[in-house]
Amino acid sequence: MADFNFELVSPERLLLSERVTEVVIPATEGEMTVMANHAPTMTTLKPGVVTVKTAGGKTERYVVFGGFADILPTGCTLLAESAVPADELDRSAIEKRVAAVKSQIDENSHSDEHLTRLEQFLSELTQLNEIVVAA
Repeated sequence: MADFNFELVSPERLLLSERVTEVVIPATEGEMTVMANHAPTMTTLKPGVVTVKTAGGKTERYVVFGGFADILPTGCTLLAESAVPADELDRSAIEKRVAAVKSQIDENSHSDEHLTRLEQFLSELTQLNEIVVAA
């Protein structure tokens, strides 16, 4: 199977930079599987799990909290708003994010559009919490 360059970057750190055979990303419009020679694409990310199959055959999982993916035939770069290895994330970290979003929603000082985005983000975090707890 052909491999390609993959990088996962958050503002805090570079989480991964290596050759991989496949990456599954939580794109806003649904999960996407990226492989070598993928058509050029740029997409936004929703909170979710990124699954990476390395060229060495190892599978790694990372949790992202939004961002962008830049996909080219020769590589893929995920620029995450925030990201951590899945095994470093616990339920309390997600619950803190859920509480922060609920607090923003309760402020009632948002336009309808912003309120809709906050509610969507809250829904995505809740789904992510269910995935992380089940894992």
